[in-house]
Amino acid sequence: MTERLTATPSGLEKAARILREGGLVAFGTETVYGLGGDATQPQAVARIFEAKNRPRFNPLISHFASAHAAFAQVEAPPIAHKLAHAFWPGPLTLVLPRAVRSTVSELAADGLCSLAVRVPRGAAVQALLAKVGRPIAAPSANRSGRISPSDAEHVLEELSGRIDAVLDTGPCAVGLESTVLDLTLPERPMLLRHGGIPAEALEAVCGPLSYPDTQSDTAPVSPGRMLSHYAPTLPVRLEATHVLPTEALLAFGPHMPHGAAVTWNLSESGNLEEAAARLFAGLRFLDQAGARLGLTRLAVQPIPAQGLGLAIRDRLHRAAAPRPE
Repeated sequence: MTERLTATPSGLEKAARILREGGLVAFGTETVYGLGGDATQPQAVARIFEAKNRPRFNPLISHFASAHAAFAQVEAPPIAHKLAHAFWPGPLTLVLPRAVRSTVSELAADGLCSLAVRVPRGAAVQALLAKVGRPIAAPSANRSGRISPSDAEHVLEELSGRIDAVLDTGPCAVGLESTVLDLTLPERPMLLRHGGIPAEALEAVCGPLSYPDTQSDTAPVSPGRMLSHYAPTLPVRLEATHVLPTEALLAFGPHMPHGAAVTWNLSESGNLEEAAARLFAGLRFLDQAGARLGLTRLAVQPIPAQGLGLAIRDRLHRAAAPRPE
């Protein structure tokens, strides 16, 4: 049962406690209602994808109470501070190089070396984020592909029974997602998504913008995404029902083939939520082990094509995609 909380001190305290304990809470910002989970807890992030019925993993925007808290997670050049001073709190998301000290989980960042960060506007959301004191991943609080919600009732229509609570902060003032600006490129900033801050306002602060060449899967339509991004060094063999001594095995479930040089089981119990939370750590572990042991390939056991399994399979198909020449 999804609890409807009011933006009172007791409601904010309960919402913060749920988030700290790994639960999901939808809350209003100036743009739309976000579906919040602790970005430092991979299992909480996996629950976000599950609740949204999202068929693939994407980098999630992490929300903070202040620019200081946001910039503690990234490497922020002077232009980022200038934009933050001009537009934060507000509907602007900045994509920046991820700091080595970052506590945001790899699942929230989609295994990328960049992070999308923002400081939303609104007394209630600011108070909530300050109480939690951690990065909060929060895509729009709707099922994947549906209309983004601009009030608490919309959230309940979409996600009642799938999340722990919704913090009713009233209707959203902007009702349009944040503008996403990529500052990881050596050239001029790239506008990845139009939103609550017009391009003209951004250009008045940071100069001319660039734009993606195309909206295909190979373009960075979400922060830093490429079709073959974070492909392990080892070639990837999907739907493996047997394994060779020269292969590493990414396993799933209680029954797995024997003979692999090294194995990482996403979930011995076959729990897709646990598997999603362990996916990037497993890929990284097997990649490093493969390099150390001189292995030839990474074999992946079949993943169910349902629920979070669809997102896991999508990410693995991307990892197995042909590498750019």
